[in-house]
Amino acid sequence: MNKCTSEVENVNKSCLCKTLDKEVLFKVLGDSPLLKDLIQERPNLFSNVAIFLSQEEVKQIQNTIFAIEEIIQGPAFQKKVLENTSEVARMDFGTKGVFMGYDFHLTEDGPKLIEINTNAGGAFLNLILAKAQHSCCSGAVFPIELDKVQDSLFDIFMKEWRLQRKDQSLKVIAIMDENPTEQYLYPEFELFSKLFKEKGINIFILDPRLIEHKEGALWFENTKIDLIYNRSTDFYFENGVYSKIRDAYLGNEVVITPNPHHHALYADKENLEIFTSVNELDSLKVSTKTKELLLKGIPRTIKMTEANRSDLWSQRRDYFFKPSKGYGSKATYRGDKLTHKVWEEMRLSRYVAQRLALPGIRIIEKDGKELELKQDIRAYSYDGEVILFASRLYSGQTTNFRTTGGGFAAVFVI
Repeated sequence: MNKCTSEVENVNKSCLCKTLDKEVLFKVLGDSPLLKDLIQERPNLFSNVAIFLSQEEVKQIQNTIFAIEEIIQGPAFQKKVLENTSEVARMDFGTKGVFMGYDFHLTEDGPKLIEINTNAGGAFLNLILAKAQHSCCSGAVFPIELDKVQDSLFDIFMKEWRLQRKDQSLKVIAIMDENPTEQYLYPEFELFSKLFKEKGINIFILDPRLIEHKEGALWFENTKIDLIYNRSTDFYFENGVYSKIRDAYLGNEVVITPNPHHHALYADKENLEIFTSVNELDSLKVSTKTKELLLKGIPRTIKMTEANRSDLWSQRRDYFFKPSKGYGSKATYRGDKLTHKVWEEMRLSRYVAQRLALPGIRIIEKDGKELELKQDIRAYSYDGEVILFASRLYSGQTTNFRTTGGGFAAVFVI
């Protein structure tokens, strides 16, 4: 196995050094046969190569996040984006939302924010990966101090709890998702479960169908649930299986993070139009510096309407099209791949068109051959501060965990 060394100035973005094997990873996981088995069953969860950022790129990513946070916290922006949303999205209990995921593509013109995700999975998995690679490549430099991250993962849940419940005791957390054991990132649920137990918290991993609403609270069997770590992609609890969750949330009977309010402010892709429109930013009285950071750091994004459909079709090769409230790259299309049939089907949903900012390229070695994989950068953050950087390597149109040699990759700084 080749190893990175402290001579990182000689390592560029197409470096072929291998930085990880499963034995190193399992050593970091510790004595957990279940987790080891789960990861073995997901051969494309982790890549054994690394991604490299310059100090300037790290700074640009953080500054873009700061600029977005500044706008989102403003009452003018919140009034604008919440006035036409549902009651459940307007409900604000003061929490910030755990594990915001800011996804960037690295371009020749610097990092470009592609989208924001409110229930971004993978933070704990990427911490394990980064620790394994650090032990394998001791000369590597990470943008974040890894020794502090695991405590931060727990601390942000405590901060969320205190923001809504002040000095009450947090006793029970439920990690909630539909069919949780079938989720690809289920190993992470187990990692969080282990962490919460070590901190003295009672923890359940639950499908929403197993949660009851009674006596002014949510319950699993005979245990009252204090806080839900929400991994569901039903962002506004619209499906009937979430009706009891929605009622308890509206009644302030449970702390839920991330929640519908966070999604409406951060992850609705129509908000990207506000962040990339000079007129919109001027109407919000955004400072010149913040406006410059946003216009440089985010590709121009436009809500699709009947009025602009014709123009966008003629210019489609310059755009990527995404559902406004979509997730996981579902029903997203590069303009040059669009057919007339799909274009007409898109009338039935709300879409945004985003100027193309092509993903970076990472060269890997497979079976003695060099392969080019696409890469993105994810900054996991809480309240505007980056907790951890990670990357995803993939082939095809969108990110996935089906690419041989791809998957999550740790991020080094040059």
